[in-house]
Amino acid sequence: MSSPTIRQQTEDIEDQILSPRAVRSADTKGRQRPEKEGIIRTAFQHDRDRIIHCKSFRRLKHKTQVFLAPAGDHYRTRLTHTLEVSQIARTIARALRLNEDLTEAVALGHDLGHTPFGHAGEMVLDGIHPGGFNHYEQSLWVVDFLEKNGQGLNLTFEVRDGILSHSKGKGLVFPEGGEGRATTLEGQVVRVSDSIAYANHDLDDAIRAKVIKLSDVPKSVLQVLGGTHARRIDTMVKDVIFTSLDHALEEISTGPEVGSATEELRAFLYENVYENVATRGEFRKATKILGELYGYFLEEPEKVLKEFPRAGSGDDNRLVCDFVAGMTDRYALKLYEETFLPRPWGVL
Repeated sequence: MSSPTIRQQTEDIEDQILSPRAVRSADTKGRQRPEKEGIIRTAFQHDRDRIIHCKSFRRLKHKTQVFLAPAGDHYRTRLTHTLEVSQIARTIARALRLNEDLTEAVALGHDLGHTPFGHAGEMVLDGIHPGGFNHYEQSLWVVDFLEKNGQGLNLTFEVRDGILSHSKGKGLVFPEGGEGRATTLEGQVVRVSDSIAYANHDLDDAIRAKVIKLSDVPKSVLQVLGGTHARRIDTMVKDVIFTSLDHALEEISTGPEVGSATEELRAFLYENVYENVATRGEFRKATKILGELYGYFLEEPEKVLKEFPRAGSGDDNRLVCDFVAGMTDRYALKLYEETFLPRPWGVL
């Protein structure tokens, strides 16, 4: 009888230490295309590594979180946001004895489909692409098809489900009735961690940019969550952990007091940061840039084929949408300048 592989030993350890409510790597529902698992990494470790090494992940470093093309070095990008979500999610998952590798894979892949210029870019594509656009469906499309020149990353069902279910927009993190919940607790952890991360780092960046002052934040929020960045994250993470344990891990939950304060903070950010007059002015510029690029390449879709694979349907709108959504901020600006702005003539 052969000795167990390192992967099998890891799977045995998972079976011993994880909560009964956690997903075991050995129990994955599988991949879109069957493949033989390796001898070292579990299925979810393999997914995490595929995401980290893909091109879409690298492009996140030059995609806007909130502030477009910020001059300061300390503002968040979509990549640093992703890393903060991953750290928070792993902390919660470990405390609840959930599968950290699955949690991390979902967290690292959750924003791969985000557009340049943050949510402004998402709104532009949602308005002009037939059938609409949202970044969480695009993230799944990235890992299912766009990566590896149309082959996709062939991720497991659980990671794909978590990526698709991570977003919530305005309103409650977990709407009543279970709408939008991932089928795994690990996926639900990423959803709440995304909310914790962006509510706190967007507040931090907005204060750094002098868009708001800390004193502008409702006192009721600060009294519950805390007066510093670190204290607020600590409060929110502990609340998720202990509330979920109180509910016997039937689902990932937040307590009423902290949950209410969190929603109040998010509503404050929407009104005073995301929809701020100065921010909207920059977003109008982004709207013009992406809208005109989309129209230009829709007229000449063959120029896109060297950059992005075409889906089986041959839909030009799908092709151009994938191309524009995949751009970084700086690439979109450079391409707009090359495409629409006249170049000075040399001396004849």
